[in-house]
Amino acid sequence: MPGQHPHRAGRAVSGGHDDSGTIGSVLEGGGLSWRARAGLFLATSAFAGPLAGAVAHAETAGAVVAGLSMSAVEVMQLAVFVGVTGTAFLSAIVLIRERARTSAENAELRSRLADINAALRRSEALINLRDQRVVVWTAENKKPELIGTLPVESGAPEDRAAFLAFGRWLMPRSAAALEHAVAGLREKAKPFDLVIESQAGAPLEVHGRKSAAHVLVRFVSLSETQRSQARLKIENQRLAADHDTMIGLLDALNMPAWLRSEDGRLKWVNRAYADAVEAENAEAAVREAKEFLGGQARDAISAQHKTHPVFEQSLSTVIEGDRRVFAVTDFAGSDGSAGVACDTSAIEAVRGEYERTVRSHADTLDQLNTAVAIFDTDEKLRFFNQAFQKLWGLDSGFLHSAPDNALLLDRLRSEGKIAEQPEWRRWKEGLLGAYRAVESQEHWWHLPDGKTIRVVANPQPKGGVTWVFENLTEKMDLESRYQTAVRVQGETLDNLAEGVAVFGPDGRLRLSNPAFATLWGLSGEAAKPNVHVSTIRDLCDRQAADSPWPGFVAAITGFDDERRDRHGQTELNNGNVLSYAMIPLPNGQVMMTFVDVTDSVHVERALKDKNEALQKSDQLKNEFVQHVSYELRSPLTNIIGFTELLSLPATGPLTQKQREYVEHVSSSSSVLLTIVNDILDLATVDAGIMQLDISEVQVDRTIAAAAELVADRLEEHSIRLEVDAASAPKTFHGDEIRVRQILYNLLSNAANYAPEASTIRLTCRHLADGVEFSVHDDGPGMPPDLLDSVFRRFEPRANGGRRRGAGLGLSIVKSFVELHGGSVRIETGKDKGTTVICTFPDMPGIRAAAE
Repeated sequence: MPGQHPHRAGRAVSGGHDDSGTIGSVLEGGGLSWRARAGLFLATSAFAGPLAGAVAHAETAGAVVAGLSMSAVEVMQLAVFVGVTGTAFLSAIVLIRERARTSAENAELRSRLADINAALRRSEALINLRDQRVVVWTAENKKPELIGTLPVESGAPEDRAAFLAFGRWLMPRSAAALEHAVAGLREKAKPFDLVIESQAGAPLEVHGRKSAAHVLVRFVSLSETQRSQARLKIENQRLAADHDTMIGLLDALNMPAWLRSEDGRLKWVNRAYADAVEAENAEAAVREAKEFLGGQARDAISAQHKTHPVFEQSLSTVIEGDRRVFAVTDFAGSDGSAGVACDTSAIEAVRGEYERTVRSHADTLDQLNTAVAIFDTDEKLRFFNQAFQKLWGLDSGFLHSAPDNALLLDRLRSEGKIAEQPEWRRWKEGLLGAYRAVESQEHWWHLPDGKTIRVVANPQPKGGVTWVFENLTEKMDLESRYQTAVRVQGETLDNLAEGVAVFGPDGRLRLSNPAFATLWGLSGEAAKPNVHVSTIRDLCDRQAADSPWPGFVAAITGFDDERRDRHGQTELNNGNVLSYAMIPLPNGQVMMTFVDVTDSVHVERALKDKNEALQKSDQLKNEFVQHVSYELRSPLTNIIGFTELLSLPATGPLTQKQREYVEHVSSSSSVLLTIVNDILDLATVDAGIMQLDISEVQVDRTIAAAAELVADRLEEHSIRLEVDAASAPKTFHGDEIRVRQILYNLLSNAANYAPEASTIRLTCRHLADGVEFSVHDDGPGMPPDLLDSVFRRFEPRANGGRRRGAGLGLSIVKSFVELHGGSVRIETGKDKGTTVICTFPDMPGIRAAAE
């Protein structure tokens, strides 16, 4: 029962509070780690579960136990106390073991840290030597870190920024190579080893490497032996670079270049050499030992090298089939030779052209009548022509000795060939001042022998003076004679009955005679020289109703390319008739002449009246020809042109019916135009105005031309043309155009009557007194009663023909043949075909054509 043992129960209660306090003190202690606390929590939980169960069981059995009475709270307190005690015990054990392990780890870490610090101090001691410097880049691409130093004599600056600016303290070539290598190392992890040279001349080794986290570039100063080797290496690099540069330059030159070994074999050639020897490339030229120069030229180079290392000479060789001249320079060294060739063919050509030009100029100057002498800058005579020697009569030996200008003047003076001057020295100095002048100078010399010389001193741009001596004696004599001739001409013109007036290109009167003023009724003031033609026109227009002077003014003041003579007549108001002639003169002037032909005109008019009746009789015929030519043929030509235009696709589409109509119009117009042309030809023959153009007629060409004109028509009906000209002459005299027209009409007539797929035979043979042409067709032939009318005009005959024409073909044939002095005949019969035979004489005797 609860009341039986009060003291024990009180202890339990107080003990429970003590336990609670103990656990609190343990938990409040700051010495436990998080692991100990977690263990305590787990232990408490582990022991609290069983104790809680025990407490629950004790409550059930509590009533049975005699003398012992415990509440549920007391049981729970007891369970908590036991759990806390066990947890504390276990936590203490874990804490002790963890502390021992931690102490061991700390001791190991202190040992390793000491080793690392010792290694770092050793590394820094090694790196911070005075003969190397390291640049370190981290993976984060931060600013690089510099470790170590380089000797002062290396020329490397201590400052970080100055050191990283490689171009400031390294040679340009070394700085460029280093920057390129560093870029390759950082971007592509490409290691490098270089030997560079500072601007102070000290060589340095540079090594670049890259690890997982760092990029390192180490600069190492070298020892004296290493420096010597490095210098040699740098020099080798420089020489190799210079060698590559020179080889690249030689290969880029458009001049053949080569290198030879000591035994004379080719070692290297450039691209121009390979092109010159027509090799595939430079290697092929060396491999095949193709030589640029000939054997004789190479022997000459070898012989020269025995006494002198440099060979310089112009040699010729053949390139691409052309012989060219090259300026060859070849140098022989101890281990071989090298050469280059420059093409001087163009220079040699220019030099030759220059020499030819100089000779040509000299030859030209020798042909001049004007004396020419050329002096150089030293006033020495360098050239003179034959006219100069002839003018002054000096011996050629003296002139070829190149005398100076002053000596030449003194000699001319001593020989009395130039006039004596009052002050000779001053006159000569003034004359020789031309060598210091810029502009040309002109002088006039009057020689003792009566000659007048015009002297021109022309300074040359490169120094020297060209002297030109022009003999004007004959010119002045001619001027005197000209003035005399002008006076004689004036007197002659003044006494002519024919009126003469000469006008200049400016339209002003140059000269006139009194007859000109008399015929046109002009006063003396109006016909004075320098009066403009327009003024004379105004005065002369009053004298004639139909004045020709406007035409005169246009011809005198015009700019026509073709200046032609003009002739005509004009009738004055007083009844006089003047015949005029306008003649262009060579100097651009115009001469006009006027003759009074009044009596001749009256006689001419009488004769014209008598012939008027005859002219009227021919007028009808001429009007008919003109009417047909202009009133009928021109519209037909327009119709044919427009029908051809309508048939073109570009004009627009036509229906089938419209196309047939257009073709009918075109064919009908062509037939009508042929008829009109035939009528015109016949009318021209009847009028007696047709003239034959007699020349050499090529028989074969004329037959071919006529056959070509009827080729389409023959092809349309499958008719074959057979030409037999084996016995024909090559040529005969006649009008080729009319002969071709005759053959065309004969072939057209035969094609009209020949059956389908038959043969027309054209035969030409030479006769004793001429040439005979015959055309035969296998048509139905002609009845005998039609032979009398076959040559009549406008009598078309069907007689089995395909087309019904105007009946003019054979009429034109007969007319043209008889115009040549020949004859036409027909051989025909029923079912025998028809043969038309035309005979031409060797020399046509033209006679009137038959009607």
